[in-house]
Amino acid sequence: MNKNQTEGKKNEAKGKVKEVAGKVTGDKSTEYKGKAEKHAGKAEAKYGDMKSDAKRSKK
Repeated sequence: MNKNQTEGKKNEAKGKVKEVAGKVTGDKSTEYKGKAEKHAGKAEAKYGDMKSDAKRSKK
């Protein structure tokens, strides 16, 4: 795993926690921020996957 994959998965998990916390407390702002962070983490992880695939295909 490269740095982008690791950071992406970490941010995805953090975002999911925020999203659930927002739902439980009824705080829509926290819920939406969590969703945004979760999706940004997914995107970063996907970028890391593509980066890793590109590195492997060069060899």
